[in-house]
Amino acid sequence: MRGFWAALPTEGRWLLSTVAIQTLGRGLTLPFTLIYLHEVRGFDLGLSGVLMGLIAGAGLVVTGPGGVLTDRYGARPVLLAGISCMIVGNALLAFATTPAVAAVALVLIGINFGVSWPAFNAFIASIVTGDLRQQYFGVNFALVNLGIGVGGVVGGLYVDVHEPATFTTIFLVDAASMLVPMGLLLGPLRHVRGAAAAPDPEEGGTTSPVSYLSILREPAVQRLTVITFIGVFLGYGQLEAGFPGFVRQVAEVSTSAIGVAFAVNTAVIVALQFAVLRRISGRRRTRVMMVMAAIWSVAWLLLGSTGLVPGTATAVVGVMAFMAVFALGETLLQPTVPAINNDLAADHTRGRYNAINAGAFQLGAIAGPVVAGFLLDLHLPGVYIGVMVVGCGVIAVLALGLERAIPASANGVRDRRLEAPGMLEADPVRED
Repeated sequence: MRGFWAALPTEGRWLLSTVAIQTLGRGLTLPFTLIYLHEVRGFDLGLSGVLMGLIAGAGLVVTGPGGVLTDRYGARPVLLAGISCMIVGNALLAFATTPAVAAVALVLIGINFGVSWPAFNAFIASIVTGDLRQQYFGVNFALVNLGIGVGGVVGGLYVDVHEPATFTTIFLVDAASMLVPMGLLLGPLRHVRGAAAAPDPEEGGTTSPVSYLSILREPAVQRLTVITFIGVFLGYGQLEAGFPGFVRQVAEVSTSAIGVAFAVNTAVIVALQFAVLRRISGRRRTRVMMVMAAIWSVAWLLLGSTGLVPGTATAVVGVMAFMAVFALGETLLQPTVPAINNDLAADHTRGRYNAINAGAFQLGAIAGPVVAGFLLDLHLPGVYIGVMVVGCGVIAVLALGLERAIPASANGVRDRRLEAPGMLEADPVRED
C-alpha cells in the first residue's frame, strides 16, 4: 500500500483520500430509501418501487449523452453537473411529501449516477496509467464499500420510522457529503480536464467520426460489454433483490441475519482487496475474470444448499459463507473490467467507452431483480440457482474470447522486453 500511494500522482491521492467520506453519505441512505418512501411518507409499496426504478431509468437515459459530453468538454464539468444534481436531489427527497416531488428528486439522483460514472472513470484514467490504474480501481472499490458499509451501519442505528426527522437528516447529510468532491474539483483538481482532443489527421489521426456504433463494432468492446451486463445481472442485481428474496423465502433466514451477511460482504472486500491486487498485478485480466466466475459459481451453489436446510443455523452459516465467497469474487472483478475498458479506449474516446460499460451495468442492475422476482415468485429456487451458475460459466467463456480480441497490454500483461532487454519475445496479440 505504501508503494502504491507513493507511485500515485498528487491528483490521484486527492481523489482517493476522500472516497470513503463521499460514500459515507450514500451508505446512510441507500438501504433506507424504499423504507422512507413507503413507511415514512406513506406511499404504496408498488408506487415506492416504481419511484426507486426512476434512479436506474434516468441514469440509463443520460449515460450516452454523458459519455459524449465527457469526451467533448472533459470529465470535470460533467462531474460538477452530476454532483449538483445529486445535492439538489437529496435535498428535495429529504422533504418530499408527495410522489411528484419524490419523483423529481430521484430522477436528479439518477442523472448524477448516469453521467458521473463514465466521467469519473475517464477522470481517473486521465490521471493514472498502466498497472497503477488497475490497482487504483481496486482500492477505490474497497474504499467505496467501506464508506457505504459504515454509512449503512450508522444509518441503521440512527433512523427511526416513527421519527421522520431522522430520515430528513440522513438525506441532508448525503447531500452535504457531495460538497467534498465538488470542493476537490473546484480547488486542487480544477486544472484536470479529464479529456483529450482528437488526434490531428496530419499526425496520423483518423478523419472518421467516432460514434457509439463504431465503438460497439469492435469485438473486444462487444465481449466486454456482455461480460459487464452478465456480471452485474449475477452480482449486484441479485444482491438487491434475488439474494434477500431467496434467503427469506427458501432458506428462511431472519432479516437481522441478512444485515449481518451484508456486513460480512463489506468486511471481506475491505480486508482482501489489497492482497488480491498484489496477487493479480501483471497477470492476464481475462484469466482473473475466469477465476472470478469459478468463485461465484461456488458461492451460488453454497446459497442453493441453504434451501436444503431452511430455518436452521446451518442455513445461516451458508448465507454468511455465500456473502464471503461472493465478496472474494468481487475483489477480482472490480479492478479488471474498468482497467481493460480504459486501456482499450483512446484518450479522446474514453468518455464514450466508459458510458457503454456504464450502460451495460445499469441494464444488468435492472434485469437482475426482474428475473429473480419472476423465478422466485414461481417457486423455482432450483432454476434460479441454476441460472446463476450457468451465467458464471458464460462469463468464463466470454473472457476466454476476450483474451484473443485484446492486446496484451490491455490484458494487464507487462511488456517483458522492457523489463528484460535480452528477451525478444512478447505475448502474442491476435487481431479479430
